[in-house]
Amino acid sequence: MSNRLTKIYTRTGDDGSTEISNRKRIDKSNIRINAMGDIDELNSILGLLRANNISSDVSGYLLNIQHRLFDIGAELAIPGNAVISPESVKKLESLIDRYNADLPELKEFVLPGGSIAASICHVARTVCRRSERTLVLLARNESFNTETLRYINRLSDLLFVLARTLNKMSNTKEVLWDSDRLKHSV
Repeated sequence: MSNRLTKIYTRTGDDGSTEISNRKRIDKSNIRINAMGDIDELNSILGLLRANNISSDVSGYLLNIQHRLFDIGAELAIPGNAVISPESVKKLESLIDRYNADLPELKEFVLPGGSIAASICHVARTVCRRSERTLVLLARNESFNTETLRYINRLSDLLFVLARTLNKMSNTKEVLWDSDRLKHSV
């Protein structure tokens, strides 16, 4: 493999613009660049989660998802490029079904938290939701792969289920929303 990044700084972005893969320069505040940043942040949080001594099967699935997120970054960097397919979405749905099958039925909302790993997973879920909102804005203004939107939507669902799973694996009790707590709190 050749060295792709031989020089880390170029100084070309000092004016507030950046170059995407079609050699076009766009402003760093462009919605496309925001979307790329959101996906990169999500990928980094999944890396943090994987570093948290979680089960090897969950870690392996998250590693694959990190690769798909890098593919989504490529879709964003190359307008018109489509990498995420309906099969990618179906794989996430299978994982959701697999892990959700072993969880107790929910009758209340779950508050983010629990174990450190589950808490990180909840943070990843919220960043995933933000990524989805940014991608929706992009798709309203430019052509964009609709399967990628579906993938990110399902990924946030999977991250919710995985947060619950990680709490269960660590024998950490979930904290459920208590609507009556308002009456007794500060």
